[in-house]
Amino acid sequence: MGGLTVLITNNTLANRAGSELYVRDIATALLKRGHTPIAFSTVLGDVARELREATIPVIDRLDALATPPDIIHGQHHVEAMMALLHFPGTPAIYVCHGWLPWEEAPPRFPRILRYVAVDHTCRDRLVLENAIPEDRVNVLLNFVDLERFKPRGPLPSRPDRALIFSNNADDQTHVRAVRDACERAGIALDVIGLSSGNVSAEPEKVLGNYDIVFAKARCALEAMSVGAAVVLCDAAGLGPMVTTRELDRLRPLNFGIRTLGQSISVDAITREIAYYDAGDAALVSKRIRATAGRDAVIDELLSLYDKVIAEHAATGANDWAAECRAAAEYLRWLAPRLKENERLQGQRDWIEAQHNMLQSRFAARERETEDLKSCHAMETARLEEQVSDSRQKALGLESEAARLEEQVSDARRKVADLAGELEIKGADLAKIANSLGWRLLSRYGKIKHRFLLPAYRYLQRLLRRKA
Repeated sequence: MGGLTVLITNNTLANRAGSELYVRDIATALLKRGHTPIAFSTVLGDVARELREATIPVIDRLDALATPPDIIHGQHHVEAMMALLHFPGTPAIYVCHGWLPWEEAPPRFPRILRYVAVDHTCRDRLVLENAIPEDRVNVLLNFVDLERFKPRGPLPSRPDRALIFSNNADDQTHVRAVRDACERAGIALDVIGLSSGNVSAEPEKVLGNYDIVFAKARCALEAMSVGAAVVLCDAAGLGPMVTTRELDRLRPLNFGIRTLGQSISVDAITREIAYYDAGDAALVSKRIRATAGRDAVIDELLSLYDKVIAEHAATGANDWAAECRAAAEYLRWLAPRLKENERLQGQRDWIEAQHNMLQSRFAARERETEDLKSCHAMETARLEEQVSDSRQKALGLESEAARLEEQVSDARRKVADLAGELEIKGADLAKIANSLGWRLLSRYGKIKHRFLLPAYRYLQRLLRRKA
């Protein structure tokens, strides 16, 4: 079989996540083998640009494709059903990548002739929850591009560096616990992924720098292929260190959700780190590289495409009535979810309106607060200036008071001195007033002083001699 035109559908081709990168790896491998892959999604982004750079057509409208494809490789039911209804007469396979996501639910449609599960968990979703006949289900385990992810050198005997490799990793999920466990073991930790804000477009270039990688599913597979020791860990829970003893059990589960049975805690993560064994990790890597390469899966997919195309051709004309009933049943299944989504969207719109109103009020309060802060700052500056002036005046008054107090002290000393002098003078005056001369002078005060004064002085000398 050669030269097939394969339309691959996906929910988005934006972020670098599991199914988006699966589309990239499938499409680039098909192109290399001479086929014509076309990627379709209504949401385009980084992965779409990477596909275009690899010369793979990418469309977000099915009428952009003038010629119907030979086969539809459907992923995610809405986009798969859009393709099936747009291209009547084209057979399809449907690939389920996850146990939980609503987008992964398998649609029932006559031209979907095979369903593919990437692990045994997804197989159970197809068969045990959606009644897909077992003979219509193929398990094609997830793979790794071995040309992109090259093996690293030997691991050290003791781990020095660790990496959380997950789009779900942030401080609200499992980063803190892993970081604390790594600190306890003396291991430096980095984080790569969408939620952490550190997306790596080329993880194959950095994985080899780490001795232990905390990851699940595709990320864990890529880390093992490089040669790192892998502890299964993600926001959903904690799994074991992948060892040669556990590998056969974990590989069919795609190192995914069924392997994450432990609660995340520092002690539990510390226990798994303690299982680090450089030699055993090397053996795990060797087995992964021997059994999980992309080429083997591409071989199986091409074989499956061939069988589906041949089976569809053998059935003859399409059963339009059956397809219409299947489309109606799909819409019946889809309707309550769309209505619920519409109700939730109404709630989201109301919440967003409330949020915007509160945000507007908050902004107004912030402006008022800023105005009050500005007024407060101005008033504070004015008052501080007044206080400074008052302090300067107070200092001046204190200096003036000290000067006046010193003057008062001086005056008091002078008054005391004068009082002493006055007391002495008063005593002298009293002696004079009680003297005979003074009494004679007082009595004969009308006599001319020039006759009395010599007599007074004579008498005063006589008194002093007697004294």
